[in-house]
Amino acid sequence: MEKRFKKLLFLIASLTIFSFLLVACNNSEKTEGKKEGDKQVVDVPESENAVENYGLGDQFKAKNELTFTMSFSDHPNYPYKKDWLLIEEIKKRTNVNLDMTIIPMSDYSQKRSLLISSGDAPYIIPKTYPGEETPFVASGTILPISDYVDLMPNYKDKVEKWNIEPFLEGLRHDDGKYYVLPGLHEDVWPDYTLAIRTDIVEELGFEMPTTWDELEEILVAMKQAYPDSTPFSDRWTFSSTLNVAATSFGTSAGWGLGSALKFDKEKDEFYFGPASDGYKQMLTYFHGLVEKGLLDKESVTQEDDQAVQKFVNGKSFVIGTNSQTIVDYRKDMNEILGEGNFSIKKIIVPGGPVGQVMGGSKLENGIMISAKAKDDPNFEALLQFIDWLWYSDEGQEFTKWGVEGVTYEKGVDGKRVLAEDVNYVGLNPQGTKALNADFGFSGGNFAYGGTTDLLHSMFSEEEIEFQEAMHETKELILPDPPIKYDEMELEQSTLLSTPLKDFVNTATYEFILGDRDLAKWNDYVKDLKNMGMDDYVDLANKVYKK
Repeated sequence: MEKRFKKLLFLIASLTIFSFLLVACNNSEKTEGKKEGDKQVVDVPESENAVENYGLGDQFKAKNELTFTMSFSDHPNYPYKKDWLLIEEIKKRTNVNLDMTIIPMSDYSQKRSLLISSGDAPYIIPKTYPGEETPFVASGTILPISDYVDLMPNYKDKVEKWNIEPFLEGLRHDDGKYYVLPGLHEDVWPDYTLAIRTDIVEELGFEMPTTWDELEEILVAMKQAYPDSTPFSDRWTFSSTLNVAATSFGTSAGWGLGSALKFDKEKDEFYFGPASDGYKQMLTYFHGLVEKGLLDKESVTQEDDQAVQKFVNGKSFVIGTNSQTIVDYRKDMNEILGEGNFSIKKIIVPGGPVGQVMGGSKLENGIMISAKAKDDPNFEALLQFIDWLWYSDEGQEFTKWGVEGVTYEKGVDGKRVLAEDVNYVGLNPQGTKALNADFGFSGGNFAYGGTTDLLHSMFSEEEIEFQEAMHETKELILPDPPIKYDEMELEQSTLLSTPLKDFVNTATYEFILGDRDLAKWNDYVKDLKNMGMDDYVDLANKVYKK
C-alpha cells in the first residue's frame, strides 16, 4: 500500500513539473523574452553585422555588406530610379543594399496587403498610415515593434524628448503593443486650411478673417461686389474643409471623421460625433453659405482640377489648400492673371463655437516590419539601420536634403540652401534638376518627421509665418484616449460602424446642399439609432472602461 502511495505521489509530481515546463515553454514562445518588473524585455540574438554598443547619435554601418528587402510606393511624379544618389549614398553610408519591391502608388495599399497575407512581404514596409496595420495584427504577420524599441536609441530619444507617448497610445492594440513605427514630428504640424484672394479682401476693406462668422461676412461682400462669382468653390470633395472646421465646432468630419466617436472628458465616455449639437451647428453654417450663393454646390462633387481652374481664373476667391498647392495656384495665376495683378494667402484656420483650437498629431505615416525579419541573423542590424536612417538627426537631414556639396549647401548659420541647379517645391525655380525626381531625396518612403527646424527648412517664409501663427493663436486639442478592441470586438465594431459612417457621409452632403432638411435633424438621429448607433457607442464604452 505504501509503495503504491509513493508511486502515486511521484506520478503527480512528475505531471505537475511537466505541466509547469509546458506552460513556461508556451509563455516563452508567446513573449519571446522575459519580464523585468512590469517591463517586457525581448531577447534579440546579437548580429555580427550590428554596431557594437550602438547608441544615440552613432552612425550605423554594417560590418559586412547586407541586403534588406523593402516595399516602395512609387509616385508618378518622381518614379523610382535604381541609380538615384539616395540609393547610392545609403549603400555608402550604411553598407546596406535595399532590394526594392516597386509598387505604383495607386495600388500600394492593395498590393501591400496581398504581399503580407501571402507571406511574401519585404522586411521593411514603409508608407503605412496608423490604423492600416490593424488587419495584420491578429495573424502575427507583422512585428509588434514596440517590443523592440529599446534597440532603437534615436527613436526612443525623440519619443521621450518630444512627449510623443500620448500620441502613441492611439496606436496600441488590446495587447498593449503597437505594430507600426510612426514618423515623429517635434511639434504638431498643421497644413491644410483655406487660400483666399487677399487683394480682394483688402479691396473690400476687410482684415483677414479669424472666425467662420468673419469669413462669411467677407464672402457676402465678395458676392455683392462680384455678383457673377461664387466666392467659395472647394476641392477635395469638401472633405479637407470639413476636417479643419470640425475641431472648432467640437466634432470631427470629412477626412478626420475616423471612428466618428468623440470623447466627453466630464462624463468619461464616448459618444457618436455626427449626432451631436456641434455637428449640427457645423452643417447649419455651411448650408447657410450654400443657401446664400456663397459656397459652390459643386464643391462636393467636382474634380480638383475644376475647382482649381475656377480659382486661378478668378471665378472664385476661396479654396482649400496646403503648403504645396498654394505654390501651384500662384504659379498658374501668374500665367493667367499676370504677376502683380493678384495676391493670395493661407488663412489661419478660423475659430468656431468652441474657440480658437486645432487638432492634429505629432505622428505621420511610418513603417511596418514583417514578422519573419526577427528570424534573420541580422535582425539587430536591421533595427539599427531603420533607427539611423529614419530617426536619427543625421539620417533625417540626409533623406530630406541629400548630400551636402552636391544637392545643397549649408551656411555658417546652419541654414540649408539648394544647390544652384537643384529645385524642390519652388525653392529654387532656376534649378534644372528636381531633388526628388532626379536624386530621390524628399520622397514619401524615406523623408518624413524630424525637428521643427528641419521641417521649416524647406518652407517658404510665408509657410513658416502660417505655422507660427497657428501655434501662437490656437490651443492644441490632444487626441481622444484609445479604444483597445480585441479581434472579436474590432470585427463587431467594424460591422456596426461601416454602414453608420457611410450614411453620415451621404447625409452630411445632403444637409449642406439642402437636399435633406435640417429641420428634420431628429429624424436623421432616429435613422442612426435604427442602424445601430447606440450599440456601436455602448461597445466602445464597454471596451474603453474594460
